[in-house]
Amino acid sequence: MSKYYNPNRSSKYCYNPKSGEPFRLSRSKIDLFLNCPRCFYLDRRLGVAQPPGYPFALNSAVDTLLKKEFDTHRQAQTPHPLMVENGIKAVPFNHPQIDTWRDSLRSGITFLHPPTNLLVTGGVDDVWLNEQEELIIVDYKSTSKEQEVTLEADWQIGYKRQMEIYQWLFRQNNFKVNPTGYFVYCNGLTDRPGFNARLDFDIKVLPYQGDDSWVEQAIIDAHECLNANNLPGAAFDCDYCRYREAVGPHEV
Repeated sequence: MSKYYNPNRSSKYCYNPKSGEPFRLSRSKIDLFLNCPRCFYLDRRLGVAQPPGYPFALNSAVDTLLKKEFDTHRQAQTPHPLMVENGIKAVPFNHPQIDTWRDSLRSGITFLHPPTNLLVTGGVDDVWLNEQEELIIVDYKSTSKEQEVTLEADWQIGYKRQMEIYQWLFRQNNFKVNPTGYFVYCNGLTDRPGFNARLDFDIKVLPYQGDDSWVEQAIIDAHECLNANNLPGAAFDCDYCRYREAVGPHEV
């Protein structure tokens, strides 16, 4: 990983308090701010990024294939079998910007937040349309474990925030959004007698009642953090900050 990892970002990706240009702030960076303001400040203001995680190529493959499946039904304007099985009266939303909204790296769904001049962005996995003409925000997840998949683990707060930021973004773009979103959760099964060049999945469609009332204040707080002239405090449970603190005395 160290061969490719450059912790120093170009200054053009860093927040400049004196600039009048909108500053792009992704959904994942809002989550970083909520997890640790210090790491967020180091990244977005000073240009020192956390080491990246390894790419999950298998998860990406599942996402790609799910999108192909749902796109077939999007074109035909028919419900996917998973919708029918779970009693969800909707079809994949057929909108000319769907591919733009799903492109988290280059575009995504965006909204310029006037009070802060932050361009908030997020790349959604899918959007469905119900019979009441409301949008349903959908996120794909992949894992492999023996237990039933749920949304109850503490660390899954990030999943829930992700959903709520997407819901907030679509509402800011004047869409009517149903508060219930869905996680299409694919669990790779390991109880088969062998691999045989095939991996089977148990797929659950988990509803989640979103509440985006916190998003506006989080954006304002993140903006205030970016405009500060000193490093903010570290989150008590931030592994990156705890590591830096532990090695610091040994590097004097």
